[in-house]
Amino acid sequence: MEDVARPAAPERRVRQPRQATAERRAEILRAAANTFGSKGYKNGSLAEVAEQVGITHAGVLHHFGSKEQLLVEVLEYRDKEDVRDLEGQHIPDGIALFRHLVRTARKNVERRGIVQGYSVLTGESVTENHPARGWVTHRFQVLRAEIAAAIVAVGPDVPRETAESAASAIIGVMDGLQVQWLLDDDVDLPTSTQFAIEAILAAALLGADRPRPLD
Repeated sequence: MEDVARPAAPERRVRQPRQATAERRAEILRAAANTFGSKGYKNGSLAEVAEQVGITHAGVLHHFGSKEQLLVEVLEYRDKEDVRDLEGQHIPDGIALFRHLVRTARKNVERRGIVQGYSVLTGESVTENHPARGWVTHRFQVLRAEIAAAIVAVGPDVPRETAESAASAIIGVMDGLQVQWLLDDDVDLPTSTQFAIEAILAAALLGADRPRPLD
């Protein structure tokens, strides 16, 4: 009996995630940012998140696996949105970094829910065993280093210790102003943010020659 040639097995193709899936995940992230922002991580339920996007509680878990993972991805989503339109999708260096921070404050005025989510979740992360604690701690460490490096790039003579103190101050002022703005719309978030960054940066660059009214 002659061998019969068998048809070649169809070539396996790697299936790319469907656009609909990516869009659904983005919808869930936005809904979670709003829910966690208004009610906090502990009180904001996955059922509420699911209801906003028209799926079930199990549907949310299908995309993110757990509430803790959804929390982390909400925070990462916010940071990615901040650099989405930048070259390389990364925070810039030198003086451009500080201009980027002011632009971010302007953008935040138009995305209150995400700002609420960030403020509430970072505040809650200081509690023991909070699932976002490690992520928030790492984020602050990275951001402090990037801002300190930008200060030194602008003023090469600025001591590293001074640059790091200024970086911590800039982060603290920005986060604090966001809380004030969330509580009181009369707070001009972009203008106050720019004023604070310019003041801290100017003090760092002046070094020992800066005014010291508290001494």
